[in-house]
Amino acid sequence: MAEPLVFLPGMMCDARLFEPQVNELSRERPVMVAPISAGERIEEIASGLLDALPRKFALAGLSMGGIVAMEILRRAPDRVARIALMDTNPLAETPQSASAYEPLLIKARAGRLDEALRDMMRPDYLAPGPGRAGIMNRFLEMAADHGPEVFARQIRALQRRRDQQPTLRRCKVPALVLCGAHDGLTPPKRHSFMAELIPYAELAILEDAGHLPTMEAPDAVTAALRGWLAQPFVLQ
Repeated sequence: MAEPLVFLPGMMCDARLFEPQVNELSRERPVMVAPISAGERIEEIASGLLDALPRKFALAGLSMGGIVAMEILRRAPDRVARIALMDTNPLAETPQSASAYEPLLIKARAGRLDEALRDMMRPDYLAPGPGRAGIMNRFLEMAADHGPEVFARQIRALQRRRDQQPTLRRCKVPALVLCGAHDGLTPPKRHSFMAELIPYAELAILEDAGHLPTMEAPDAVTAALRGWLAQPFVLQ
């Protein structure tokens, strides 16, 4: 049987983020969505997940899930059969960008989580069109179910994250780097840079999506993932 596929969702998201992909790909292989809501450091989250994940697996992370995926690859490269990084960022925060999270924490702790979420995930980070409002509402529903404590933990983890460029340069497994063309949070140029770091990486920029392509362009994402899952293990 093909190796299990593990999805890691973005900040304040859960399995609903990958529902179309789980529905399709679970017919072909074991599929699971692992939470990234425990721990105040990316290293803690990755370590906890490694204790629970299969011995070897394909790994696909979106946004903060991609950041955790890179840390898992750094810690346990022998367990990751292939990796897909979607709408994410391999760089550490600068002191300036890390401090920009603080107003969001203040709002969340003051009972204004919805306002903090809207500041963090702006509508123009998604592709324009009639579906944008529905995608935003689905994101806000997932985030509200997580609550302010998870929000604070995840913010702290992002603020302290390490630079994963060396990890990507050492990657020796089939890799997909995917991004929505309208992603204003982690833009396509960042993904072109990531793909250049990873030996043999495939780059996919989806024209009709932004920061949440699994919901915005589900069929295109599923097709890209299928192609990645079909790549041979040994790369020459």
